[in-house]
Amino acid sequence: MIQLMKTLRYLITIFVFFLLAACQIEENSVTQQDTNAFLKSSPIAGLLSRTSQNPTALDNVLDNSSMIKMQLPATVTVNGNDITVNTSADYQLVQDAIDAYPTDDDIVHCHFPMVIEFQNYSTQTVYNYTQMHDAIQGCGEDDHFDEIACISLVYPIRVNVYDTDNQIANTFTMEGNSNLFNFLANLNNSTYVGIDYPISAIDANSQTIVLNSNAELMDFIENSIDECEDMGGNSPMDLNQLLVNNNWHITYCLYYGVDKTAYYQGYDFDYNGNGTVTAQKNSITTQGDWDINDDNGFQRLSLNFDGSDLHDIETNWRVVEYSDTVIKLKKQNSNNNDYLTFTKNQ
Repeated sequence: MIQLMKTLRYLITIFVFFLLAACQIEENSVTQQDTNAFLKSSPIAGLLSRTSQNPTALDNVLDNSSMIKMQLPATVTVNGNDITVNTSADYQLVQDAIDAYPTDDDIVHCHFPMVIEFQNYSTQTVYNYTQMHDAIQGCGEDDHFDEIACISLVYPIRVNVYDTDNQIANTFTMEGNSNLFNFLANLNNSTYVGIDYPISAIDANSQTIVLNSNAELMDFIENSIDECEDMGGNSPMDLNQLLVNNNWHITYCLYYGVDKTAYYQGYDFDYNGNGTVTAQKNSITTQGDWDINDDNGFQRLSLNFDGSDLHDIETNWRVVEYSDTVIKLKKQNSNNNDYLTFTKNQ
């Protein structure tokens, strides 16, 4: 009996060892490959979410909100004229009615009840403007970065995940935009995701391209942002004015694959029109200079500071995109990409 118990204990120990080893191998396969692993907070997760979300900004001429869209068909009244919007092509009918006369009120009056759709593809029936307003408010704050709707991913897409808190590894297959968007939205902050490459995508010219890494996927989406905005987005204000007219803090910094955001907490950046910039943290002030220039069709923000405290962000940053509250920057290196995000102080 004693010998049997020893044998059982030995077998259980061996089983647990191999189980943990298998989990560790799975973790390494997801988390240690820089080109094939990301967290919910990573830039690629945000780009994928905007590419896969329900395109709720395309109908802003109807509802004046990028957080929802009106399910079609829908009827609105503009300057006394009823307009039935059957497809997205009919948004132009509403815009034409707004532009027809310079002295009218140009207010788009919705006909209720109507069904509205959210970014996560869920729906709600609203019966008046109060319910519609409450639904929009319930979506949270609008970051003013709309969907990237002129490109699309080709499904299915297979992803490997590993939750470092619970040491659980799994594999999922994304079957469409709704599936991918909600998968990313519901990720734990401790879960690593690795895409099973290659995958395919359709660009703004309806051409199919093959992508083999996170770097290629991010470049593809980021390079498409301007094209998508040209097809219906709103152009933000001049970047120089935006920087000078506000104070800023850093909300994301990825430097050579290391998240350095916490290091920059407490810094406030004040950009001046004469090309100087001041970084203030507590009682310590660091002086520097800045400049914006064009480089092969892209804007680049050059930053330099005295001393070494801010050396991670001293470089020529490519301006990926910006709104009136957030500026997203990127630097391409030989092995990986650096990212820097400035957010306007409240």
